[in-house]
Amino acid sequence: MLDLTLACLHHLLIFSVFAALLAEFLLLRPGIDAAALGRVARIDLLYGIQATLVLIVGLLRAIYAGKGWAYYSHNGFFWAKLATFVIIGLLSIPPTLAFMRWRRSGRLPDDTAVRAVRRLMHYELALFVLLPIFAAAMARGYGEFS
Repeated sequence: MLDLTLACLHHLLIFSVFAALLAEFLLLRPGIDAAALGRVARIDLLYGIQATLVLIVGLLRAIYAGKGWAYYSHNGFFWAKLATFVIIGLLSIPPTLAFMRWRRSGRLPDDTAVRAVRRLMHYELALFVLLPIFAAAMARGYGEFS
């Protein structure tokens, strides 16, 4: 039952992380107003919390449930999936800092700044495509090394 619970939670969380990122991306547009910027900042906070929970639940799942740590720690696709998720997280830092800076200053961002942040979000969304591919390969035993 632990395996099923952690698997369901992990999958729901990863979908919610993607949904939050997509919502941010769709709301953040050149000419953004203060209300929309506030929504983006709140969604971004939720995005960060959800991403942290994905890592925690995913590691608990890898260590204590399913196939166990011995299986996952010797799988290249597990490490590729984890590295991709970390890269997505690192790419999310500059947008988060920009949202905080824009809200703190009380001034709305210019269109150039918005486009720069959206470019990073494009990269995050593009990398997200790799996560289910790596997960599917890993679950089927591809990528094992000794």
